[in-house]
Amino acid sequence: MELARATSERGELVLRRREDEALELRVNGVFVMDDQETSSEELLASAALATVRRPDRVLVGGLGLGYTVRALLADERLGEVVVAEIEPDLVAWMRAGLVPSVLDDPRVAVVVGDVRTVVADLPDGSVDAILLDVDNGPDFLVYNENSAIYTSGFLATCHAKLRAGGVLTVWSSSASPALESAVEAAFGACDVKPVPVELQGRDELYYVYQGSS
Repeated sequence: MELARATSERGELVLRRREDEALELRVNGVFVMDDQETSSEELLASAALATVRRPDRVLVGGLGLGYTVRALLADERLGEVVVAEIEPDLVAWMRAGLVPSVLDDPRVAVVVGDVRTVVADLPDGSVDAILLDVDNGPDFLVYNENSAIYTSGFLATCHAKLRAGGVLTVWSSSASPALESAVEAAFGACDVKPVPVELQGRDELYYVYQGSS
């Protein structure tokens, strides 16, 4: 059952309730995420929280259905999380209650805009962690323009925005040697964490790539 539909300059977003009762988000007809299998989003948060010295200020690229942010908020050490979300309708759906909201927590601030711009506008050394979950990874892009997010140039910009002891974590739906190399180029090393998941009855592997400052 379709719950909401919106069109932006990047294409069409659809929020639907499947027959198995899962809430699902599709972009341009491509499955992006659901609320049935959320372990990779939660691992993105837990990997950052386990590595960072102190999560006083964290930036998340991509609101999605809110599971990465929700996992961050469960950590009492968290000071503030800034969420960069390019699709205003996705934010509006969460505010309207179509998606369970994480936006009523006073520690959460949302910036509607491209994560590349949001990160570039940060002062150097101003955040403790940057978590990127804005697409299906560099090899299965929903928006072709997002390819720049997975390059060493943008990841080096992320490095510059991190405080000492900070961490970058990047989610991908598939193994990506190119992304691993880009993180290594920007940070000097890359930690790769495979995440086994069951996706609508199929066994899959997702991946989290991490670099530390």
